[in-house]
Amino acid sequence: MCGIAGFAAREAARPADPGLLARMVATLVHRGPDEDGQCALPGAALGMRRLSIVDVAGGHQPFTNEDQRVTVVANGELYNFEDVKRELVARGHRFRTRSDIEVIPHAYEEWGLRFVERLHGMFACAVWDAMDGRLVLARDRAGEKPLYYAETAEGLVFGSEMKAVLAHPAVDRAMSPEALDEFLTYEHVIAPRTIYRGIARLPAAHLLEYRAGAVSLTRYWDAAAVPVREWGDDEAVEALRSALARAVDAQMMSDVPLGAFLSGGIDSSAIVAFMTQAAARRGTRVNTFSMGFEDGSYNELPYAREVARHFDTVHREGSVTPAVTALFDRLVPHFDEPFADVSLFPTFLVSQIAREHVTVALSGDGGDELFAGYDNYEAEALAARVTRLVPSGAVAALDRLATLVPPAEQKKGLVNKAKRFLSGLASAPADLAHYRWRVFLGPDDKRRLYAPALEARLRESDVYRPVREALGARDDDVLNRQLYTDFAIYLADDILVKVDRMSMATSLETRAPFLDVGVMELAFSMPGHLKLRDGERKWVLKRALEGLVPPRILTRQKEGFSIPMKQWLRRELRPVMTDLLAAGRIGRHGLFSQAEIDRLVREHVDGRANHAHVLFSLMVFETWAAEHA
Repeated sequence: MCGIAGFAAREAARPADPGLLARMVATLVHRGPDEDGQCALPGAALGMRRLSIVDVAGGHQPFTNEDQRVTVVANGELYNFEDVKRELVARGHRFRTRSDIEVIPHAYEEWGLRFVERLHGMFACAVWDAMDGRLVLARDRAGEKPLYYAETAEGLVFGSEMKAVLAHPAVDRAMSPEALDEFLTYEHVIAPRTIYRGIARLPAAHLLEYRAGAVSLTRYWDAAAVPVREWGDDEAVEALRSALARAVDAQMMSDVPLGAFLSGGIDSSAIVAFMTQAAARRGTRVNTFSMGFEDGSYNELPYAREVARHFDTVHREGSVTPAVTALFDRLVPHFDEPFADVSLFPTFLVSQIAREHVTVALSGDGGDELFAGYDNYEAEALAARVTRLVPSGAVAALDRLATLVPPAEQKKGLVNKAKRFLSGLASAPADLAHYRWRVFLGPDDKRRLYAPALEARLRESDVYRPVREALGARDDDVLNRQLYTDFAIYLADDILVKVDRMSMATSLETRAPFLDVGVMELAFSMPGHLKLRDGERKWVLKRALEGLVPPRILTRQKEGFSIPMKQWLRRELRPVMTDLLAAGRIGRHGLFSQAEIDRLVREHVDGRANHAHVLFSLMVFETWAAEHA
């Protein structure tokens, strides 16, 4: 695992500034504490910070091909590199190390821009072709590893995190109002957009080519293109069990200690089950790490302990307390733009515990998006029945009545679930399908919150367009279209961003076997009825895990990796909230109605409503704006 950064000039012969490259690379030291590597060439500069995982002694970057025409820096792991390497050796290529990343310059030399199709893993890479004066950037299929870029008058700038791109003085730092609107709508910004008008996020499964001042983007893989086939139940179960076992075994590739995050849910328990099998073949035990909560309705430690005992793992755990609020100022800036998924806090803390003992941790990320693990899939099915029977006016009236009922203290519960269901049904556009329950600030809310000037700037934009496009990308059953939307947006731009930044903040590498290309393509080849059947989510995954995972784990309700933010904003985080959201702080930007912010704060503190999502988002925005806007 590493962080990469660099730039290419419009003129291929222009000497690169090594001092500027060094400043960019220095911003990424947390991603690669072990060493750095840099090269300033005519036309381009490439640099990296390295966290040594494979070929610790010999895997120094940048790598070149034999004649040094091709230079590469990369972040991530290539799980099939030995197969690719054998093919390249058979074609006459010579290798100096055992590093997986060394296959990239040779693969590019052999197959040109199609090299990326040969790579299976999680990666973000930069390839400089000195003969053609061409810079190529690429990201893995799911978007596990990040990569940002900016076009400037001088050339193209890139980096694993925006802080590296922002270290280049030519980059435009103006805020994008469309990105701000996306953030307040979804709690994150959707690729390729970022909060900065001048910086873009390279989308997952995309390749960028830069030459002579021109940028071109190509998508080289898309889950939407995977055709659905007919599966027998037993055939699908066996195929999934085999694919997951292979993926986990491949991702245990490491020259350093590794372990797994264990929440006690189905996905992480599945990963630990297959890791235990692979570890037994290697004569080792699995390390597992869990994070719990003092609030019982949020705490899943008993389930994690049950799984750890069942598989005899070396288990370690911690607890998230309100003292985590001291981390607010430390962690929020790690994202370089507003990001308000509150599970960033426990993700950091479990990464911190894991890093004390291992360098790599496997996670269950991707299981929900591939096999229908979220409540909102069932919510959309229920909504379809409700809207056939209940007039829209009645739904709106029920939603207004529900706002009069104070939220319950627990994490979910009947009252909170009913309020959230009615809110999404009444306030978000119906054509967003299940995604209306991922909208945290609806049109009416925005009319009250946004200042007239911000509303005017957003008049021609459509914040829902990315969701509608994703929902229309596949032409098979309704559930698979919903799963693809969550895979392409929620997973890529929320979950994977959160896990990457918070694990890298502790210099821990994370891997997600569910996002192995074989598992992803298998999942999207299965029709929806294998994933959601008779109200049971993850049907095929649960059948694949029978006899491996304790039965109680397979039947328990999904809780999600969240924190009691609504309570903390009324108590421990209240002073931080009132300071950040005061007229002298957030009010100075002229973007929002201070009267509306004050109303939201009062109602939340009094317990009359749960405005935690919008209040925390505004706090995050002000924290970012205080430094950058």
